[in-house]
Amino acid sequence: MQPPVIDLDPQAFWADPYPDLARMRAEAPICVVPKLGGAVLMTRRADIHREEKRIEVLSSRQPGGLMTRLMGENLMRRDGEAHLSERRALFPALSPRTVREVWLPLFERKTAAILDDLVPRGRADLVRDYAMPVAAEALKLITGLTNMDAAEMDRVSQGMIDGCANYAGDAEVEARCHDCTASIDAHIEAMMPMLRAAPDMSALSVMDQAGLGPERLRANVKLIISGGQNEPRDAIAGAAWAVMTHGDVRDATTRGTLGWDAVFSEYARWISPIGMSPREVARADTVAGVDLVPGQRVFLMFGSANRDEDVFDQPDRFDPWRDSSAAIPFGAGPHFCAGAAASKALIAGVALPMLFDRLPGLRLAGDAPFGGWAFRGPLSVPVAWD
Repeated sequence: MQPPVIDLDPQAFWADPYPDLARMRAEAPICVVPKLGGAVLMTRRADIHREEKRIEVLSSRQPGGLMTRLMGENLMRRDGEAHLSERRALFPALSPRTVREVWLPLFERKTAAILDDLVPRGRADLVRDYAMPVAAEALKLITGLTNMDAAEMDRVSQGMIDGCANYAGDAEVEARCHDCTASIDAHIEAMMPMLRAAPDMSALSVMDQAGLGPERLRANVKLIISGGQNEPRDAIAGAAWAVMTHGDVRDATTRGTLGWDAVFSEYARWISPIGMSPREVARADTVAGVDLVPGQRVFLMFGSANRDEDVFDQPDRFDPWRDSSAAIPFGAGPHFCAGAAASKALIAGVALPMLFDRLPGLRLAGDAPFGGWAFRGPLSVPVAWD
C-alpha cells in the first residue's frame, strides 16, 4: 500500500515534535508528510534500526540532495566501500584512543579557561556563553581549524544545518549557507601549509596524509562541523538544564551515586540532539506493508525511535537510571556517528562535571525554550550561581 499521509503544523512541529511523532507511531508509523517536503517518515525504533542497515534499499547517496549540493559529497552521502574508505581515513582523528590520549586533556584545558572567565560573572546564558565556546574549541582541535574563532565555528555550523534543512527553498537561507561553506574553505586553505609542515591528529591532517583529495577533504570537514558543533552545544546546555530541573538527578550527581555518562546517555535518548537522518530509496521495496519507490526521500526519525513506547517505559520521562542502551541517538547502521566517542568524552567527561563543580549553586534564572526536530536543543538557558 501507499504510505498514509499525515498533516501537521510545521511551526508547532519545530517547537515540539513529540506529540506528532507519538501520533505517527500509533496511527501511521511509516507515512508521508507533505509539509516536510513530501518525505516518508519512519518513526518506530524497530523499523529504523532494521532499515538503516539495508543500504541497498535506503541509500545515503543523494546526488541532488541539499547536503550534497551545498557541502559536497561527504562520507555521510556515500555507501559501501566508498563510505568505508573515507571513514578509515578519518578514523585516526576520532578513535577512542586518540580521544582519550590526545583530545581529552586539551578539552579539559580549553573548558577550564572558559570557566575561569565565567566564574566572576555570576550569570550567563549556558548556550551562548558556555556550551557554544566549549563545543567550538573542541571542534577547532578535532578539525584542525585552529585559525577559526569560536563564534565563527558556531555560525558556519548553524548556517550549514539551516541550509541542509531548507526544504522550503528559502533563498536567504541558501545564500547564508554558501557564505558559511566559503568561510570554511578559506580557513582550510590557510591551515593546510601549517598542517603539512607539522602534521597532527586533526581530521584535516589525517585525511590529507591518507591521500584524500581537496574536494573530499573539504566536504568531510564540513560534515564534521555541521554536526560536531551543534550536537555537543545543544547536549551540554540541554543536559545541564535537565539536571537543574530534576532535583533527584542533581542530588545523585552531587553525591556521586549517578554518573555523568548515564545523564548524557539518557538526555541523548530523551531529547535527541540529532533527531533525523535522511535517506533516498534506491530500490523498490515494501517495509511494514508500505511500498517504497525509487527516488523517494525517507527521514529516519531518531528522535521518535528514542521515545518508542514499545521499547522504553514512560519514554517522555527523563530517567538517567533507566537502561537506555536500546536508544539510537548516534544511528545504528554503517553510518553510526564517527564522532560519538569524542562527543561522549567532551560532554560527559568534561563539560557537565566541570560546569557543576566550578559554578556553585548553579540554577536556572529564566525560561529555557527548545526548538527543532531534525536537530533539537535549547535556544537559551539563562542561569545564575553563587
